[in-house]
Amino acid sequence: MLEAGGCHCGAVRYRIDAEPVFIGVCHCSDCRRHAGALAVAWISIPAAGLTVTLGKVSPYASSPGVERQFCGTCGTGLFYYNESFLPGLVDIQLITLDNAADIKPQMHLQMADALPWEKDLLHIPKFERYPEALAHYH
Repeated sequence: MLEAGGCHCGAVRYRIDAEPVFIGVCHCSDCRRHAGALAVAWISIPAAGLTVTLGKVSPYASSPGVERQFCGTCGTGLFYYNESFLPGLVDIQLITLDNAADIKPQMHLQMADALPWEKDLLHIPKFERYPEALAHYH
């Protein structure tokens, strides 16, 4: 697998040259809070298969033995290392890959932490863009 990705502003670019160990969507409260999102899709690979090709990531020790890395310019979360839980692996935020639409998650993780209303999301109205009623707010 040879894939590329990067942060929102383009200051950090990376390359993946390893097959994924797993691809999953995490619903834990740590991922939600760090990403500011409902859940985070991760692709987990051997750490040796990740190369930062442009820029420099900023580290954040989010808990003992855990390091999250992000772009220091735009704040995009990129990588997650947890040697006690996932030794030798790095999790990469799937959405930061250039071809994220082509890579399907294989599982949901940490469903015990999922927000109680997540199960109802498939049943609420969906709009291709902002609904007309909200247009005047932008």
